[in-house]
Amino acid sequence: MSSTVTQIGLTPTASTSPSLAVTGLASGMDWSTVVSELADAERAPETEWKTQQTKLNNQNSAFTTIQGDLTTLQTDVETLQNSSLYTSRTAQSSDSSATATAASGTNIGTYSFDISQLATATTIHGKSGVNSVLSPDGDLSNVTIGTAGFATSVTSGTFTVNGAQVTVATTDSLQQVFDAISSATSGEVTASYDSTADKITLTDTKGNNITLGSAADTSNFLQAARLYNGSTSATSITSSAALGSVQLSASMQDADLKTAVQGDSSNNGSFTINGVSISYNTSSDSIQNVLDRINSSSAGVTASFDSQNSRFVLTNNTTGNVGVSMKDVTGNFLAATGLSGGTTVSGQNLLYTLNGGTQQLTSLSNTISSGSSGISGLTVTATQAASFTVTVASDTSKISSAIQQFVTDYNSVQSYITTQMAVTNNSDGSVTAGLLTGDMTANGIASSLRALSFAGITSSTISSLADLGVTTNGQNNTATVDTDTLNSALASNLNAVQSFFTNSTNGLGTQLMNYLDDTIGGASTTTPGTLTQHETDLSTQSSDITTQISNLETKITSDTTNWNSEFTAMEEAESQTNQELTYLSQQVSSGAL
Repeated sequence: MSSTVTQIGLTPTASTSPSLAVTGLASGMDWSTVVSELADAERAPETEWKTQQTKLNNQNSAFTTIQGDLTTLQTDVETLQNSSLYTSRTAQSSDSSATATAASGTNIGTYSFDISQLATATTIHGKSGVNSVLSPDGDLSNVTIGTAGFATSVTSGTFTVNGAQVTVATTDSLQQVFDAISSATSGEVTASYDSTADKITLTDTKGNNITLGSAADTSNFLQAARLYNGSTSATSITSSAALGSVQLSASMQDADLKTAVQGDSSNNGSFTINGVSISYNTSSDSIQNVLDRINSSSAGVTASFDSQNSRFVLTNNTTGNVGVSMKDVTGNFLAATGLSGGTTVSGQNLLYTLNGGTQQLTSLSNTISSGSSGISGLTVTATQAASFTVTVASDTSKISSAIQQFVTDYNSVQSYITTQMAVTNNSDGSVTAGLLTGDMTANGIASSLRALSFAGITSSTISSLADLGVTTNGQNNTATVDTDTLNSALASNLNAVQSFFTNSTNGLGTQLMNYLDDTIGGASTTTPGTLTQHETDLSTQSSDITTQISNLETKITSDTTNWNSEFTAMEEAESQTNQELTYLSQQVSSGAL
């Protein structure tokens, strides 16, 4: 028997199978569910914690909204404390040809202006005819109309002379066009060109009146050649002006100037306008490039080309009797364009008298400032010579708007707090508390704002908001404004209104600003306000709950690992026992025992 026992003891046992990880495989017990239930039981406090955390976060969000509303109210109070609000002015002109503005503090009154002359800008008209003519030698067969240098580019198509259609192409020479006119009119109308005047003349050889153009024309040749029917009938018609024009966008060598623009040996040139240097290169620049360079410089002028009179023009960017100086330094740009030999039309100053005075006053521009009139803060802009008055008055509408804005924002914060503190009666008889119901911080803000705003101060005529038409409605913490009372107080007691808000000792603005600084903080202090600190405390409490939950989850994870280990060990022991029992059973059955 003992040998049998020894044999049994020597029987090798199977190693732990991976299948033991499946719960209850050996024991028949679903212990993984037990582990899960144990973890859930240990996690039970988290539900209450998370509910509490959600409430804290929602409360914090509500207080953030309140802080934003109080910050807006703080800005309103700052506006009401600013003395410049009460010295703001309106300026009204009696004539639509003049506009006026008045800065804060401008002396109240009515001012009479009599403007006899508007200001204009100094202009330099360059010499006319700086362009070369269409054909200096008179050989029209070499002049292609598409590239001839007309001020307006010629287009292909037809035009009409004495009812006959003349067809032209941009590749035609001017001589071919003249021949086409003669051919279309059977020789009745002939064309000629004067190279000195740079003009075309059409003549009716039979002495009949010439009629040019029709609504059916598709070419603009007649317009480009400046040939128009006069107010009276004529047997010949000549171009109304010289035809050649400066080619602004072409290179300077191809600009069709009578005198070519020159530079140094490297084709570089320069000139000055009002002491500002302008450079150019005759090979790479066009005339338009240089004009643009002038206009974008600090020379203070605008340069342009007058195609109708074939001349360049410089105009001061500012009005008044202010000159323009210029000089060629390298090259001859100013001389070639006719600017240096042009005619100066000096600008005029604005001339006026003030309040019926005999002394003539001047302004370089059409805007009269205090530097000209001596009226500090008043600005008047005229568009024509005229007599008018400007009335400067207190801008009470601006003050009224500031007070009404304060009331609007006051109501906003009070209404929000009331909503968050409200208790709702449900249909089943139960009640639901508001997010901030019973919260002393929210209740304190609402009460303090109302008490400070409507307590009143010591003043001779304006001692409370009620004197300005601002009253509480008796039902909640909001207020209403009687604009008639407010505007009447502003019209009759503006100084008292200013003192009511701005007095540094007991003014309403001072009291409210002190409270708001203490509540939400302000520029005058680095200490966080009580509301800001309360929000920080709520955030800290919420963060603490997060830490609590995290710590509990860490413990649950550790406990779950231990439970799983213990149940796994139980499964292994149960499996070992089962194997040995099976072995013994097999031995008994086979007669080995």
